[in-house]
Amino acid sequence: MNGESQRARHVAIIMDGNGRWAKRKHLPRAMGHRQGVEAVRKLVRACDGLGLDCLTLYAFSSENWKRPEDEVDDLMDLMRKFIKSDLPEFIANKVRLHIIGDWRGLAPDIVAMLEDALERTAGGTTTLAVALNYGSQGEIVRAARQAAAGGEITEESLARHLDTADLPPLDLLIRTSGEVRLSNFLLWQAAYAEMLFVDTLWPDFTPDHLQQALDDFSGRERRFGGR
Repeated sequence: MNGESQRARHVAIIMDGNGRWAKRKHLPRAMGHRQGVEAVRKLVRACDGLGLDCLTLYAFSSENWKRPEDEVDDLMDLMRKFIKSDLPEFIANKVRLHIIGDWRGLAPDIVAMLEDALERTAGGTTTLAVALNYGSQGEIVRAARQAAAGGEITEESLARHLDTADLPPLDLLIRTSGEVRLSNFLLWQAAYAEMLFVDTLWPDFTPDHLQQALDDFSGRERRFGGR
């Protein structure tokens, strides 16, 4: 960018730290997940004012099924409540919902709710992409199979079959809670994305934190392998 400031169009976040947030406050783990949903609401409401075209959130990974059954059930119930309560606000604020991952493998009632939400928000101008039952390695395998079925596998043909094919290129990937790893999230898409790892636990992450991250991004020089 030769010193010019730059705007992040697409930001992805690994929302980590709900359980530790609850533990520090001597609360049930479920309360951490509930507070994490509140953090999502605040961030989505702020997206337009922050100038983002797309915000991608890692909500439930394909590995999260390994968690205790009661925790998974609680996460699924939170998903149902979030879709039901927030869909009218999405529509009113022109937020387009996009789902990545093997989301059709979720419970039938959740799949039906998501299909309805996708249809009703299709005209939105700001995209909220939610990773559900998502694993990046599995996504790449699915995309490679589809590309192979259509002919030669190239970087371009594989990219066309990724779950994020109709989203802007990923500019910035943030992980909260102090952990420094990608956890099978957007491995292909993050090839030249900027990374930011922050100590803030997800329930405490606010639009101000995201603005600080965007300010940090705007001062970075992105070379994409060049000089």
